[in-house]
Amino acid sequence: MKKAALQIILSLSLLVLPFYLSGQKADFRGTWKLDLSKVPVTGSFPVLKKISVNIKGDSLLTERFYDTGDGQIYPIKENLTLDGKEIANIVYDMQRKAKATWKEKDLTIIHEATTTAQTYEGPIDFKSTETWSVNSENNILTISFLNTFRSEESKGAFIFNRSEGVN
Repeated sequence: MKKAALQIILSLSLLVLPFYLSGQKADFRGTWKLDLSKVPVTGSFPVLKKISVNIKGDSLLTERFYDTGDGQIYPIKENLTLDGKEIANIVYDMQRKAKATWKEKDLTIIHEATTTAQTYEGPIDFKSTETWSVNSENNILTISFLNTFRSEESKGAFIFNRSEGVN
C-alpha cells in the first residue's frame, strides 16, 4: 500500500514538474554586458555595450549604454509599459517613439523604436525592432534586431551576459 502511494505521488510529480518548469518567468532584470567574444562589432554605428533592465509590474525601465567607437559612452534612459503603448521622448535632440510588448507565449519582449534625426535633407528615421529573450538559467540575454535606416536593413543578434543581479 505504501509502495503504491509512493509510486502515485512520484508519477504525479513527474506529470506536474514540466508544467511548473514551463511556467517559469523569464527574468530580464539586472545589468547585462555585451559578450564581445560572441558578437564581433564592426561598422560606424553606435553599439549597445551594456543595458540595465528593471521591470516593476507593467513598467519596463531601461538604461542603455552605447559606445560610439571613439571611446565615448552615451546613456539613454527609457521608461515604457509592456502593453505596447507608444511613448515619445527626446534623445540627444532627436524625437524618439518607442513601445514594448510582453509576449507571454514566447517569454519575450518586443521593443520597437523610431528615432528621427533632422538633417539638411529633412527628417531621417532610424527604425529598430528588437526581440529580447533569456536562456532558461536567466544568465544570457539575446537581443535579436532588425534595423532600418533609409532604405537599408541590417539584422543580427547581440548576446549579453548578466553582470549584476536583479535591480
